[in-house]
Amino acid sequence: MKIRDLLTATGVKKKLEEEQLELDVRISTDTRTIKKGDFYLPLKGASFDGEKFIYQAIEKGAVGSFCTQDIAPSPLTPLPPGEGAQTCFLKVKDTLTAYLQLANFRRKKLNPIVVGITGSSGKTTTKELVASVLSEKFKTFKTPLNHNNEIGFCQTIFEAPDDTEVLVLEMGMRGLGEIELLSKYAEPDITIISNVGTAHIGRLGSRENIAKAKCEIVSHQGINKDINVFIAHDDELIKKTVQYDGEKIYFSVKDVNIIEKSADYSKFEYKNNVYELNVGGDYNIENALSAINAGIKLGLSTEQIKNGLKKYKPIEKRWEAVKVGVNGNTINVINDSYNANPESMRAFVDTIFEHYKNYTIILGDMGELGINEVQYHKELGEYINNNNNLDSDTKIISIGSLSKNITDSITKCETHHFSSIEESILYLKENIKSNTTIFLKASRSMKFERIIELLNS
Repeated sequence: MKIRDLLTATGVKKKLEEEQLELDVRISTDTRTIKKGDFYLPLKGASFDGEKFIYQAIEKGAVGSFCTQDIAPSPLTPLPPGEGAQTCFLKVKDTLTAYLQLANFRRKKLNPIVVGITGSSGKTTTKELVASVLSEKFKTFKTPLNHNNEIGFCQTIFEAPDDTEVLVLEMGMRGLGEIELLSKYAEPDITIISNVGTAHIGRLGSRENIAKAKCEIVSHQGINKDINVFIAHDDELIKKTVQYDGEKIYFSVKDVNIIEKSADYSKFEYKNNVYELNVGGDYNIENALSAINAGIKLGLSTEQIKNGLKKYKPIEKRWEAVKVGVNGNTINVINDSYNANPESMRAFVDTIFEHYKNYTIILGDMGELGINEVQYHKELGEYINNNNNLDSDTKIISIGSLSKNITDSITKCETHHFSSIEESILYLKENIKSNTTIFLKASRSMKFERIIELLNS
């Protein structure tokens, strides 16, 4: 961007020489990686203040910086000789807002079709599926992993190549107003809600509030008015909550004819066409319906959509298949520990019970479930115990304080509880059989990837 663009995007009024206005700069938020000629944008958080490092950024070659206070050369950190007069400081009320304004400026300059995706669970998988499908026709860029908040949105926009035709954005939230903010600056043309469940209910208090927060994604429509569409799971709560006058498409696994499915394959018919996925689970079929409808809306052929779906591969910690060596034997592990909530846990065990034999399931705590967190864990245990496909030879292990309520509620198969991962490893190494598949599911905070590391050690 040019410094002229920085002024335009943020509304800062500052008189500068024409030569300085036309200077090309790259926005940097990190003094550790800043390069000569960059323009520093200091962010603030609960435990850090990037404005404390403005002079460090200038010393490393930044030609200017945003700030929220008047800046003068520091007597403790003097500017390089002759640099002070040339350095450009742009004062704004809030640097994160400035970052969002700059991202929106670039979004409009690129003018891609923007697909915004949110949901209580499945939003990352949906993002990957949508990007895989739309890449068959368009130059597509997608949100990198763990970039689904305001800062991640800005980083995604600035990382997108200049020739991007479709931008697929994952939008996460922890409270009301956050997706509305992302929508304001992303201006999505196509909006998708994968589902509304109980993730973050501890913060929002009710599923109704979660629906309200998710439906904020439609609060700002995109630039391409002729393709605006809302695609969402067929949920009465979503239908009742969403305020959107444009085209609405609702999907559900009830809309498909499942032809064939296994642990790592799905074949189904939807709208008179047959599609395939190299992943199992009804919930993944539902996620694929979002991608199919987005592809149809953007004019992809049936073959292009089919090819895009078949190219999708699960990403790290989402039904990720790995092998570990235990006591001289190779054990298969399916790691789905990126996140967990009651809905995704139930879908997880349903898939296992339906498609696998000789397995051990390891479940951990589900986070952010609020004052009813104990009850949610008990209900999951009861759901497992009452599942018609539960085999009495199944072995279910729980790790953590809350997950004990899961195994305490199960009476129809063998269960074990451990307070720590380390304790469970001792048991697994002594008792696991060579033909067993281990399944892992827990909230990310449980760090279940350590189970794989310790089994291999």
